[in-house]
Amino acid sequence: MMKSIGLSLNILAYISPRKAAQIGLNLFCYPFRVPLNSKQKAFLDSATQSSFEHKGVRIQTYRWGSGPRNILLVHGWQSHTYRWKRYIESFPKEEYTIYAFDAPGHGLSSGKFLSVPLYSEVIENFIGRTGKMESIVSHSIGSFSALYTFYRNPTLTSDNLVTLASPGEAQEFFDYYARSLSLSEKSSNLISNRFEDLFQRSPGYFSAPRFASSLSVPGLIIHDEDDDDTSVSHSRRIHEAWKTSRFIMTKGFGHNLRSDQVVQEVIRFLRRPSIA
Repeated sequence: MMKSIGLSLNILAYISPRKAAQIGLNLFCYPFRVPLNSKQKAFLDSATQSSFEHKGVRIQTYRWGSGPRNILLVHGWQSHTYRWKRYIESFPKEEYTIYAFDAPGHGLSSGKFLSVPLYSEVIENFIGRTGKMESIVSHSIGSFSALYTFYRNPTLTSDNLVTLASPGEAQEFFDYYARSLSLSEKSSNLISNRFEDLFQRSPGYFSAPRFASSLSVPGLIIHDEDDDDTSVSHSRRIHEAWKTSRFIMTKGFGHNLRSDQVVQEVIRFLRRPSIA
């Protein structure tokens, strides 16, 4: 199927270059929405739920607890807020207020398109509406988007930032996408140019180590050496660039890092933030 899609784009690149560029970019930024099952819905229903609009997309939001310390949880690609269940259950609700939202095209939010710039805008919009977050815990593309948010808007800060299994370079994703579809050079260039037209930046601009180099807040970086989706080398480079960060490498938890050990490391860091 992937090769067939790529072949169709390669042919369309000669017939209608503009259409090929748009379809190709849409596919690059088009997540598969993972449906919620009844167990997941029941847990999410335990939250205070609301929503807000961002560029015509309805963003589903959640809140647990009523404590004075605000935490924002930012999920990854093709995921949703339920992935944070262990964290939500572990934080004392009288001490913390825990916020989360489903990204565009994910969970119960509307939309079909997600990019790092769009995700970053939604993060900024949410914090602007809700107020400063003492801590942000993020996973995968959510981590990449959080790093980009604080890079492009340094006035929007938190006291702590946790990144789990962050990617490193958008160009690497783009190259993998092109290889997977067997895109021709013409098709790749058309899509890359459309990306640059839309975001005013080339894919190569979006670099997590570059974004992290501007941070001065305490950070915790966790990445599993068995992660088959994003290489642990990315988090090593982020750690090198982010002078106030601490890096933990795990083994056996993969990209999702769903482990009580990881949850407890995050909680210990947020409750007693230290980079020592």
